[in-house]
Amino acid sequence: MSSRSSTENVTRKKGEHEGLVPTERRAVFSLASIYALRMMGLFMILPVFALYGETLEGYTPMLIGIAIGIYGLTQALLQIPFGMASDRFGRKPIITLGLLVFAIGSVVAAMSDTMSGVIIGRALQGAGAIAAAVMALTADLTREEHRLTAMAIIGMSIGAAFSVSLVAGPVLNNWIGVDGIFWLTGLLALVAVGVLHFIVPNPVHSRLHRDAQTVPSQLKDVVKDAQLLRLDFGIFALHMMLTATFVVLPLALRDVAGLDTEHHWYVYLPVMLLSMLMMIPFVIIAEKKRRIKSIFTACVVALGLAELMFMNFSDSLYGIVIGLFVFFTAFNALEATLPSLIAKVVSPNNKGTAMGVYSSSQFMGAFFGGTLGGWLYGIGGFEVVFGFCALVTAVWFFVAATMQSPRYLSSHLVRVGKIDQEQARHLVGELTKVTGVAEAVVIPEDGIAYLKVDLRALDRDALRAFSEEDIPAEETAEEAVGNKPAATS
Repeated sequence: MSSRSSTENVTRKKGEHEGLVPTERRAVFSLASIYALRMMGLFMILPVFALYGETLEGYTPMLIGIAIGIYGLTQALLQIPFGMASDRFGRKPIITLGLLVFAIGSVVAAMSDTMSGVIIGRALQGAGAIAAAVMALTADLTREEHRLTAMAIIGMSIGAAFSVSLVAGPVLNNWIGVDGIFWLTGLLALVAVGVLHFIVPNPVHSRLHRDAQTVPSQLKDVVKDAQLLRLDFGIFALHMMLTATFVVLPLALRDVAGLDTEHHWYVYLPVMLLSMLMMIPFVIIAEKKRRIKSIFTACVVALGLAELMFMNFSDSLYGIVIGLFVFFTAFNALEATLPSLIAKVVSPNNKGTAMGVYSSSQFMGAFFGGTLGGWLYGIGGFEVVFGFCALVTAVWFFVAATMQSPRYLSSHLVRVGKIDQEQARHLVGELTKVTGVAEAVVIPEDGIAYLKVDLRALDRDALRAFSEEDIPAEETAEEAVGNKPAATS
């Protein structure tokens, strides 16, 4: 072996063990901030809009629910097309377009004094559906062996943005009002455009990433998978309950429990902090102790108990606070375990498509939750909404309880370089002989082996021998980005 080859292989292995290199960290954290800024714009009105909507022309309870949830409909319908468009027209142009549409929607909502105007604005906010394009750009800018880390960082930023939004919404409502919040979210979208163009690196090449993007030809297989459909129903139900609950919960806090609007954040802040701390041991038990199905179904039951507490103790501030603590402990744990279950269940090369369908189900849940929550409140009051949510958890528990226990496998990608079909078939056989590798799919045109592995048993050194080793890791990451415009696939 030449001196240069030895140096390159040592450098590559060093890079793999050290994790993200500086350009990857810059890309991941800046893209996570873009995602978080947009999600804060969508969620900050959740705890306050039901109170604000009563002052708008054309107010009805159902229109309140539609205004809260309508972003989910347009997001669900457009996020996969936006992702596909980014393959053709480039990541940054499509993300920029989505952020500008979101900003326009924020301005429309801020300037409207009618329910119909706010609904149009919220629909436009959702139409700036950049989620799939952001994930695709993240994949362009990170090496395969660190893709899961990159996606996990973005996932944590989304969770943090949601928690901050529930507290920041009531505080900002006291300072600048809901119309001011809409103006602020428009400004945040423009800040995100600046981050995109001045901080996020430019990919030299953009291509399809099966682990991060929806592949249309795989949709049929994904939507026919009964286990995946159970999980899609789960995220649909979870966000339907969340949105329906917050159509009426702010009103219950004010009108029944007697808490002044400006003090609602006194409830949300400790509840969110404590529930986030409480959910950590449940997630650890689910993953480390391999009890994910037990924890999953227990959290569904906890959601139902929380809704029953809201229904029966909505006249008690303490009852609502305890119910919120139980609700968000279970909610946060489910938000963490559902994507993990998707990764465990899905075929290794279908993960991006499965996550695309999962994400669309989540946003459709938000739309139906808002619409049904507003309608049910109009015909029966708080108790009917909370009772409906409790009924949803009963159905979900049956769906979750009949789910197969998952194999404790993780997705893993190995870059194998350019090979032909015959080499790919041979490589599948060799990869599945590696200790800890349960499944392998090699796509020659991608130059990637998509694996399902048991991380506890995986022979990493043996697996590394199959990885393309002609370029050091740091060079690979640095060459993935540059200052020139991104090439489109």
